[in-house]
Amino acid sequence: MTRMAKTVTLRDANQQFAHCIREVEAGEVFVITRNGIPVARLSPIASRLVPSERQLAALERIREAMREGLPIGAGKLDRDALHER
Repeated sequence: MTRMAKTVTLRDANQQFAHCIREVEAGEVFVITRNGIPVARLSPIASRLVPSERQLAALERIREAMREGLPIGAGKLDRDALHER
């Protein structure tokens, strides 16, 4: 899935540069405008993506769900029941 680029003015990008870089590390793309005209794109280098705190939290929730398992309503299954013919 391709993300939509966030638009930011040159002034805001300059004042919030460290914040913009953190978001780029998490995968965001910024189009920087001057007087309303796009002049630059700030985007991550694919091999350098660093997950955001939100992404890390989501990954941990997924891992926890995998450890606990999800009920599927099939009752208790064991190896023999799975391989009955």
